Amino acid sequence: MIALVDCNNFYASCERVFQPHLENKPIVVLSNNDGCVIARSNESKALGVKMGAPAFQMKEIFDKNNVHVFSSNFALYGDLSKRVMTILQGEAPQIEIYSIDEAFLDFTGIIDKKKQAVDLRNKVKKWTGIPVSVGLAPTKTLAKIANHVAKKHTKHGVFVLDNNRLIIKVLKRIPVGDVWGVGRRYAEFLSSKGIYTAYDLTLKNDHWVKRNLSINGLRMVKELKGIPCYALESSTSRKKNICTSRSFGRKVKDFDELKEAVASYATGCAMKLRKEKSLAFKVMVFLTTNPFNTSESQYRASQKIMLDVPTNDGVEITKVAISALKKIYKSGFIYKKAGVIVSEIVPDYSRQLSLFDNRDVNKQKKLMDVMDKLNTQMGRDKVRLAVQGFDRKWRLKQERLSPCYTTRLADILTVKV
Repeated sequence: MIALVDCNNFYASCERVFQPHLENKPIVVLSNNDGCVIARSNESKALGVKMGAPAFQMKEIFDKNNVHVFSSNFALYGDLSKRVMTILQGEAPQIEIYSIDEAFLDFTGIIDKKKQAVDLRNKVKKWTGIPVSVGLAPTKTLAKIANHVAKKHTKHGVFVLDNNRLIIKVLKRIPVGDVWGVGRRYAEFLSSKGIYTAYDLTLKNDHWVKRNLSINGLRMVKELKGIPCYALESSTSRKKNICTSRSFGRKVKDFDELKEAVASYATGCAMKLRKEKSLAFKVMVFLTTNPFNTSESQYRASQKIMLDVPTNDGVEITKVAISALKKIYKSGFIYKKAGVIVSEIVPDYSRQLSLFDNRDVNKQKKLMDVMDKLNTQMGRDKVRLAVQGFDRKWRLKQERLSPCYTTRLADILTVKV
């Protein structure tokens, strides 16, 4: 039996943890530069706030209904996610962390599965303040559906799909477009064939499914029938590339401002590489104007540079990124976004030396370790390269950012006695 634990309205719930007066109040979280709605509390959903809607289009609803609006605080969300996942890892022999707010757990061997799920839900809420829903079923696809039912149609937030009769009853009520793995295009195709519910899909024979939905579609249908096709993936595979990119908080024309931004993104990529104990062979920098502003001249470009020796040294990756930026920068344009991508990633233990590489690798590693340690203790970018700048007017707009309660010493709550 597999359990899917999903944090309810995760970003909005994170904002409530340290502001309990927001309980039962409408909350929305905005994307980078406070652009679009990326998370909503149930109260905001009831008001008609649409996911992905531009914030300016929702302003009337926000003002009229006293909606609490927040800039995205990914430092806070990431830390609370780690706390939730740490609890889950102690409750099951195997776990697959599927996303920042979801995880599959192996409940094999647990006698009273529902009680265990209820206890787990209560534990996560008590220890972190984050509400979760738990769906249990024989397969991952059915666990997704069970979680949907737990979230929408139960008071205690737990639902178990453990017999064929109940599975059929639930599948008859699930629109085929809501099945895990069925995208909009497939949903439209299936509807055109008279397949409207998840149960309708299970009635199709394997040959028809494989011909029209591919082998992955066949696996999905088998999972709907209670036949496991997707095992839990407990080991995290190494990333193929790492990207750090942001839209600018204001119009950027000047090369020096772009250089500061690209340097910051490059050091961010290097830090992520070190965190994953990895090295990268390739660095790519890209620039783009705003494609939606047709009144301005348009330009976009990218430049890749291959390294002789893979690295996670922030100084080296930054030098290479700035070199790439110089090759693609053109004056006279208003830039909206830039980014750095490192790829061809290998484990750090596979570092190969070059006869032509005279750098003191050990010295640079010690420097990066010290920077990482200080920034962990004092806050992100407290220690940084001079080329990253200090004014940083290009930074993305976060006018409604909540404090980083758990990751920044200055933001720790104080209690008056």
